[in-house]
Amino acid sequence: MEPLKDFASSLFSGPTAAIGAVFLLLILYLVSVSSTSAGVRREPPGPRPLPLFGNLLQLDLNRPYKSLHQLSKKYGPVFSVYFGSRKVVVLAGYKAVKEALVSFAEEFGDRDISPIFDDTNRGHGILFANGESWKEMRRFSLTALRDFGMGKRVTEDKILEECAHLIQTFEKHKGQPFDTARPVNYATSNIISSLVYGSRFEYTDPRFRNLVSRANETIRVTGSAAIQLYNMFPWLLKWVKARQVILKNTEMTVRDVKDLMKHLKETLNPQICRGLVDCFLIRKHKEEDSCVMDSYYTEENLIFTVTNLFAAGTDTTATTLRWALLLMAKYPKIQDQVQEELSRVIGSREVRVDDRKNLPYADAVIHETQRLTNIIPMSLPHKTSRDVTFKGYFIKGGTIVFPLLTSVLHDESEWETPYTFNPSHFLNSEGKFVKRDAFLPFSAGRRVCLGESLAKMELFLFFTNLLQRFRFSPAPGVSEDELELTPAVGFVLSPSPHELCAVSRQ
Repeated sequence: MEPLKDFASSLFSGPTAAIGAVFLLLILYLVSVSSTSAGVRREPPGPRPLPLFGNLLQLDLNRPYKSLHQLSKKYGPVFSVYFGSRKVVVLAGYKAVKEALVSFAEEFGDRDISPIFDDTNRGHGILFANGESWKEMRRFSLTALRDFGMGKRVTEDKILEECAHLIQTFEKHKGQPFDTARPVNYATSNIISSLVYGSRFEYTDPRFRNLVSRANETIRVTGSAAIQLYNMFPWLLKWVKARQVILKNTEMTVRDVKDLMKHLKETLNPQICRGLVDCFLIRKHKEEDSCVMDSYYTEENLIFTVTNLFAAGTDTTATTLRWALLLMAKYPKIQDQVQEELSRVIGSREVRVDDRKNLPYADAVIHETQRLTNIIPMSLPHKTSRDVTFKGYFIKGGTIVFPLLTSVLHDESEWETPYTFNPSHFLNSEGKFVKRDAFLPFSAGRRVCLGESLAKMELFLFFTNLLQRFRFSPAPGVSEDELELTPAVGFVLSPSPHELCAVSRQ
């Protein structure tokens, strides 16, 4: 050891210091190259990034899913891009996405928590959490929601009750044009509210309206270019207005949720669970009484589990339903076929879940709406839990992964007319409904949407009962061709602002 110290000392002293330093650096470089070249692994291809800025010049930050889909046609189903200095691996096409999320569920099953979601959720709740806390909260939420009837007859009755309120709201416009956004959002919000809190809200309730409005605004702003840039350079762009809006909305929503939970705590009966919050509080008290160490049943986890469920259970279903009504107004012949089927099979009674098997065309229209509009085109970002070799490419553990759902739902090798509204995608030659493997609007694997069964029931019951009662058409002076199908900018792809007429058929 001493000779090595003497050698280093001689290199960095006297007139030969500079030459010695260069010589030592050269040795270190050669050692580094030789040690890594032996283990060179084939990494996903992709466009060459710029220092610091990555591939920003090749991405439309308002609609990054479009840029990534286009890049996949050049680089294949597994490729990499840089969002600033953050390396992202993109999975494109049905086969790559399904294989990664299902066959490699563990490796691709972690959630990437971007800076804006870390700011708001701090690792709590369901959507933006990992590890044992996430596992326990997801398991608890699934069990609680199923206990309260998610996917069962009791929830069907709640949806039909809410549908009656929505129909009354539509009828108040007496066939005149109106924006469907608020009433549809209120209706879907009330379904998740009844499961979480144990009761629905009146559409006129100021706190309820503010909760829905803030959730919608936050989801929209999260998809903006400003937040994309903040996520890339959080140390530089903390001041952006979009981030301040999200933080303020989160603060106010947490305050309202705490207030709602305070009332539930004061009226809690351990023998009767009114909703998910009651179940959580009872479990929390049991673990406190048993002195459970490091319990995940904390107030923070409760608050963010509730807000995650409320936001996810409101905006996605409402957005899909609004798209469905807009598409009916744009394609009146398809609307004719839906309504003919409803009249022939159902008549004037309300539509029930059991009727789905006898309404293949209506079911196909709902599925095709979900496919074409692909409202969450990039899914929520995943992260590899460990090193993985996938389709011949080495992907390091901790790498951000985008399962590009738009490339699945518009996969040209899976869908006959991927960019056209075509309910026949889900019908066979006899007009019977057929399932399609590449239909993955709820994603797949460990992070598949936990409210999938609820969303399917809501979409079917709301859509069919509304179509049974109303004829939807553009506002006077607007032709079907003029109805815009380009989505607004946002994390969830909502229809651009528009008005429809809902004319009673009865």
